Amino acid sequence: MPYPYNKIDQAGIDYIRSVTAPERVKVGAEILPEYHHDEMPEYGVYPPDLYVEAVNTQEVSAVMKYGNDHNIPVVVRGAGTGLAGGSTCKYGGIMLSIMRMNRIFPVDRKNQTITCEPGALLLDVQAAAAAEGLFYPPDPGEKTATIGGNVITNAGGMKAVRYGLTRDFVRCMEAVLPDGSIVHFSSNVVKNTTGYDVKDLVIGSEGTLCILTQVTLKLLPAPKCSCTLVLPFPTLEDCADMVPKVLDLPFTPTAIEFLERELLDIVKRALNKPFPVQEGGAVLIVMYDASSREELDGACAAACEAALAAGAIDCFIADTPERSGSVWGVRGGILEGMKGDSVAQEECDVVVPRSEIARYVKEAKRIGLSHGVRVEPCGHAGDGNIHTELLRDPGMTDEEWKSATHACLTELYALSKELGGQLSGEHGIGNGRIDFLEDFLGSRMIDLFKSIKLAFDPNLVLNPGKVIEFNR
Repeated sequence: MPYPYNKIDQAGIDYIRSVTAPERVKVGAEILPEYHHDEMPEYGVYPPDLYVEAVNTQEVSAVMKYGNDHNIPVVVRGAGTGLAGGSTCKYGGIMLSIMRMNRIFPVDRKNQTITCEPGALLLDVQAAAAAEGLFYPPDPGEKTATIGGNVITNAGGMKAVRYGLTRDFVRCMEAVLPDGSIVHFSSNVVKNTTGYDVKDLVIGSEGTLCILTQVTLKLLPAPKCSCTLVLPFPTLEDCADMVPKVLDLPFTPTAIEFLERELLDIVKRALNKPFPVQEGGAVLIVMYDASSREELDGACAAACEAALAAGAIDCFIADTPERSGSVWGVRGGILEGMKGDSVAQEECDVVVPRSEIARYVKEAKRIGLSHGVRVEPCGHAGDGNIHTELLRDPGMTDEEWKSATHACLTELYALSKELGGQLSGEHGIGNGRIDFLEDFLGSRMIDLFKSIKLAFDPNLVLNPGKVIEFNR
């Protein structure tokens, strides 16, 4: 076994500088503390021994090969917006940043694709597509995340109901394997049954199998018009019961989200962002995209009629960019709002069958109350992915918080499993959820995961200790 790993010495530092550039290499105390953790410090704060910014595939290959040959772990870092502790140097070693690899190449209109490097930001890729009248649909909440991070975690977001996940838009990839080899997964073709579909295995592998260096993404024609409905209901259970009714309509929604009034009040209090609809104990937010105004009007009318028949207090139509922005701006501010309204946060990212959303949320709040922790569930009602935030209030000691959150998470994950759900809907396993994985998958599947990891990374040097842990 490679553990314990070697520490990089002066000869190694000099080599990394020689294959990149001295000004792009930082060592020890020169490395900024922000690179010791991702967006969730609760899942680990681990300082790298060396930080290097690569600018091309050849540099990535050289750094990775050095780490592999010298038993030094390498962890790839994008924008650091992950929420599972997946891009941290758990065993020290080299942090390899791809943020300078951010080129976006011209849109290929004939194939309706766009090619970019992993450090390109999601919002910039979306803008490049929109400039050509095209549309890149995956829309996770953090728009300043990198495309590489989105691909390697198979990011979802609010529009997954209609358009699917990042995986559904990846045509092909260039990547570096742990031994430094440069490989290509598939090509810019619409379908491919040439052997095993390794591309789809790599997507969502959380930086444990290879390093993405270039990706080609499928684009769609941009929708001509869009509208957001806000449907207030007396209770969350009423909101949840409305979800299958929306999905039964002959119009496919782009997004379906639920928010309880308590959470809307938090965003207003912490960020001074009032929600435009004050009615209801909970609201269902439904978005439709369409190719014509007639189609859009038909979808909205059908949804409003069904909602009123199901007990909605009213139907509010946000049919201008300003009105829609006031709704989605509050939805997008939830994480920051909760940060501002609490001392610390933990997160549970389960996904359950849509029919079990209301039961899960009700039980989640009961579990939090039983351990003295504020629990605020919100999320993607259209696909059952519920972000369950645990909030630390002033007065809790570190030990009380640690004990209470572990007890809550244990019960929340057990509840998800009982309801037929899964451990993570879109944030991944990383380091934060690794202890709960075997309970969901079973020992045989864990063995299979380990075999896959060893097939790509026999020396266990690429992002070790994430998803699957060998070094216990």
